[in-house]
Amino acid sequence: MKVLKFGGTSVGSAQRMKEVAKLITDGEQKIVVLSAMSGTTNTLVEISDYLYKKNPEGANEIINKLEAKYKQHLDELFATQEYKEKAAEVVKAHFNYIRSYTKDLFTLFEEKVILAQGELISTNMVNLYLQECGVKSVLIPALEFMRTDKNAEPDPVYIKEKLAAQLELHPEAEIYITQGFICRNAYGEIDNLQRGGSDYTASLIGAAVGASEIQIWTDIDGMHNNDPRVVDKTEPVRHLHFEEAAELAYFGAKILHPTCIQPAKYANIPVRLLNTMDPTAPGTMISNETEKGKIKAVAAKDNITAIKIKSSRMLLAHGFLRKVFEIFESYQTSIDMICTSEVGVSVTVDNTKHLNEIMDDLKKYGTVTVDHDMCIVCVVGDLEWENVGFEANALDAMRNIPVRMISFGGSNYNISFLIRECDKKQALQALSDQLFHNKK
Repeated sequence: MKVLKFGGTSVGSAQRMKEVAKLITDGEQKIVVLSAMSGTTNTLVEISDYLYKKNPEGANEIINKLEAKYKQHLDELFATQEYKEKAAEVVKAHFNYIRSYTKDLFTLFEEKVILAQGELISTNMVNLYLQECGVKSVLIPALEFMRTDKNAEPDPVYIKEKLAAQLELHPEAEIYITQGFICRNAYGEIDNLQRGGSDYTASLIGAAVGASEIQIWTDIDGMHNNDPRVVDKTEPVRHLHFEEAAELAYFGAKILHPTCIQPAKYANIPVRLLNTMDPTAPGTMISNETEKGKIKAVAAKDNITAIKIKSSRMLLAHGFLRKVFEIFESYQTSIDMICTSEVGVSVTVDNTKHLNEIMDDLKKYGTVTVDHDMCIVCVVGDLEWENVGFEANALDAMRNIPVRMISFGGSNYNISFLIRECDKKQALQALSDQLFHNKK
């Protein structure tokens, strides 16, 4: 069985929903995870904002506008009066439920209930449309099986057991429709998965049912070997190792959240990224298989700040690095890159919220200097240290660009360079020419 996930833009209109229905009705049994229609979640956040501010009139105005928009979608989606009325009843019930929260105390708990309505409405609409088309489609509520534990992490044992029970209720179904993003927490309250959202849902479901493949459908053609907005002649990458995909996601590839495919990685289930705008394109396959000796892509991360702590007196003393790291930890600031020498340590951060306090604390241990407006450029591929020549190739491409730091060896899949943001375009183009087009 395959698990397919479609994001908000893929179900963003009646026409898009019809196109998704065509894609998923091929006669094979599958589980389909859907997001809310694009724009809905942002509107629900706006409604919640009015309710936090105790302005039910403002909230009701937005609710009415959103409901009118959905009624228009129903007119475009359904061909028969019977199913149009069924869907209208469902939509009306959800919006009346949202309105019920304009009368009472509003907290984070109520906000999460309101945010869940987007996914609940979109899945009902698609399920009813499939049934109108004669497809054996069943709605399995995510709130019946998707749960997090007391640490707000998914509970895989519970998910597997409860999902199996839901599927057993409808063994004859061709398509099982469910909601992405939403879940219940350890206390039974409506909550959400936060990181990765619907992609995370699909990955968790795939792991729970032992899927043959998880497909993530977006409106972008997979992952590219470089940023097409910056570099000429980029190409989609057709195969990535899970670790390579995580590196690219962290360093700027917006398609996938690094944590959302971990359940698939551990269950050894391949994840395929596909494009709803071009369904015949092969997309990008992500698996535990490595293409030996191959560079896959180059990515960049902007808004980086470099901090150097120089101290001939303290560096070799026991506990120096621990003290440095504890300062960053105390201000909940993550470190991206780190390089050390006998007299100093350089680190990079992308969160400067507490930069002044961090610098004040670091000055107890040495001389502190800061470089702003920096950028991390990373080369991703099979970069085992035994593979001779790759690092030399990458360094050769960077020969005309000032490099502040280099990180190599922390991962088998990544070489990172810290450069000025103003040099990013030149660096990405030079690496692309050198590594993918053999230009000197």
